[in-house]
Amino acid sequence: MSLRRLRFAQQPKALGRMAMGMLSLTTGLSITMAALPGTPGSSASAQTQSSGVDRPALSVEAARAAADRILGAVKSRDANLRYSQFSEELKAVSSPSMVAASMRTQPKLLSWTLLSVQGGLRNTTVEASLTTSIGQRDLFIVLNPEGKLAGYHLDVSDEEPGKVALRFVTALSSGHFISARSFLSLPLQKDISASSLQTRWQQLQRQTGEFVRIRKLVVAESSGDQRLVLVNTEFNRLSDSLFVILNANNDIIGVDFPTDPIAPKQVR
Repeated sequence: MSLRRLRFAQQPKALGRMAMGMLSLTTGLSITMAALPGTPGSSASAQTQSSGVDRPALSVEAARAAADRILGAVKSRDANLRYSQFSEELKAVSSPSMVAASMRTQPKLLSWTLLSVQGGLRNTTVEASLTTSIGQRDLFIVLNPEGKLAGYHLDVSDEEPGKVALRFVTALSSGHFISARSFLSLPLQKDISASSLQTRWQQLQRQTGEFVRIRKLVVAESSGDQRLVLVNTEFNRLSDSLFVILNANNDIIGVDFPTDPIAPKQVR
């Protein structure tokens, strides 16, 4: 059995217990984000692309004001305004029409309360409690030094791991890489930009052919605080399963693409 890997920087500790047999036979496409310095997904590259100059993180007041503006655009469902609030790196993989399409699939935002503000060397993370048309949800908004949206992460700890994995792969396959990235844990997002995620998906499809559909998913194993979900996926050259590894909070901490290719069937 071979394993075509779309490997992210954060190595799941329990993956060896869940899939050591597969990893010991790894061949084919193997991509390790942390081992590719200077790629669009590396931290240094992402910082350079963001502004071109070193600027300090936002103050608490500026971060809260920026978060309010971003959430205001979400509430109003103004796709053009929402897109204008993206960092340059996010704009490179999106468009106002893509933002509008994504908004149509999301519950309506009714109100919000800003909670903690956590500053880093450059980016600032604002935690918010959202009231939506389907209930309460916590959101983490990552802002760059210009107060633009650099990323976000929605708390989905109360959802089923299989549903989270399905939404992640659906976002990937539809080209919504900003949404797909939001399912990754915040530490992992520091090393993987949306453009890097796009590049990795495109590299994968060069090996497998274009995405066709998701056939089914199986929650395969649970070990300690980690879960393994297999998303059986059909491409136009082969069918296989994308392995999505989640932690106890349903944050995605790793993705593998193992493959024993199923030969394409002849047209009848």
